[in-house]
Amino acid sequence: MDRWTGCFKVSLNPTKAGSCLKVAASLMFSPSSRTLLMPSVNAILFNGDKVQGTGNSVIERLSDSRNISELLVSKLGCSANVWVVEASTFNGPFAVYKEFIPSLTSRGDPKRYDPNGFPASSAIVAILSRCFEQVPSLTSSNLVEQTKGNVDAPTLLPTPFPKTIILGFSKGGTVVNQLVTEFAHLKASPQIFDRRQDHLYPISEDDLLFSISEFHYVDVGLNSAGAYLTDRTVIKKVAELLLVHNASVRFVLHGTPRQWFDRHRPWIRKEKDIMLQLLKDEAHRCEGKLQATERFYFANNLPSLQMHFEIIQVMDLS
Repeated sequence: MDRWTGCFKVSLNPTKAGSCLKVAASLMFSPSSRTLLMPSVNAILFNGDKVQGTGNSVIERLSDSRNISELLVSKLGCSANVWVVEASTFNGPFAVYKEFIPSLTSRGDPKRYDPNGFPASSAIVAILSRCFEQVPSLTSSNLVEQTKGNVDAPTLLPTPFPKTIILGFSKGGTVVNQLVTEFAHLKASPQIFDRRQDHLYPISEDDLLFSISEFHYVDVGLNSAGAYLTDRTVIKKVAELLLVHNASVRFVLHGTPRQWFDRHRPWIRKEKDIMLQLLKDEAHRCEGKLQATERFYFANNLPSLQMHFEIIQVMDLS
């Protein structure tokens, strides 16, 4: 078993020129059969605003989506497929996830999170589909050049539907909030949580949302409200859904002093505390099917931009 690592350009609106998302991917690959393999999990991280010209080698390295994809593989293991998504639109340095969130300001800050039409989940399904459409167009020489090692993959047996892990870094946390809101408003049969299939990725909105096993908020923060979900009704609906379908989901809130102790943006920590308490309240009610944890990094360091990016390298996903 080996890996193919590279980048895709994906347009969700082919009629509109210049509106493409950059997606860095690290995918399981069999050198002998030259085919992609079934993962145990698809990990999808949504990146944040652009930071350029800092002169800081750590920030520059951890701003690169391809480097992030390789780091996530090192944390999640070789059986994971990893996707790192950047916004299609930037207003200066500000990422604008307009395909995922129905109501945004010009700088990409959310006005509200609305599940109507399930825009985030449908966009993710389309992105994964269009990435895989591009894989056959890669030449054999390209695949060999971008893979390392010569260990053939074992014969594959039928596998459970691959789980999905959703991560949002910085501004990318807004997409996580939208997905949680959509998850809370799902309706489907219990069987969709436990089935076997032969797709490498979710092929419908229901498939995606019901495959999610973890939501990770990675040092998220905004210059306005909305970095964390504080809607009690949404969190309660998530817990009720898990109880009805005998499923489980884990939330992990990862943070640094850069965001959680920003004196100029105190609402970030306040929102984090509210969301964590709401999650813990519901966790007590739903028999452990909902888990919520916070993890604080660089606790003894002064807030800095470097730690904001360095959390990607040090965060614990276990």
